[in-house]
Amino acid sequence: MNVKDYEKIIRPRLKDARFEHSKNVSKEAVRLAKKYGADVEKAAIAGILHDITKETSEEEQLEIMKKAGIELSPLEANSTKLWHAISGSGYIKIVLGIDDEDILNAVRYHTTARGGMSLLEKIIFISDFTSAERDYDGVDEIRKAADKSLEAAMIEGLSFSIEDLAHRRLAIAKDTLDAYNEVILKKK
Repeated sequence: MNVKDYEKIIRPRLKDARFEHSKNVSKEAVRLAKKYGADVEKAAIAGILHDITKETSEEEQLEIMKKAGIELSPLEANSTKLWHAISGSGYIKIVLGIDDEDILNAVRYHTTARGGMSLLEKIIFISDFTSAERDYDGVDEIRKAADKSLEAAMIEGLSFSIEDLAHRRLAIAKDTLDAYNEVILKKK
């Protein structure tokens, strides 16, 4: 199946704005894949599918994760905003039959990031931050950083996430901190 086939699958699952966001993430992922030498087709597919369960009920997401054999950490179990990435990877594996680990991980970690991310994982993480419809304070800095290097964009995106979560007094996933520390230490 190709990106257009997956667009047809996600269309009824998402409201208009989320569907447009998914198409924009896919376009940005293709742009970054071309720029940084990643597999363009995988980037397009992971981008279009990254939010496939974003508007799925919590009950259904839990069922998807259970069927996929995914066990949530205590932080994940208490952070329902992270579930769509986790259940999304389970959904595309068990329902759509995608078995490419790189695509599965790109969907799974597009929200938290993690240490040891692949090139595709970084591209989807950054593309979600910088897709065309995004207009939050700080998005232009992340976009500029993405044109310099993925590592610069990762630092900007991860710093933004960590600062935002800390400011709102919310838990920060260990994966996010691992990703941040890894990128910072590589920079030195």
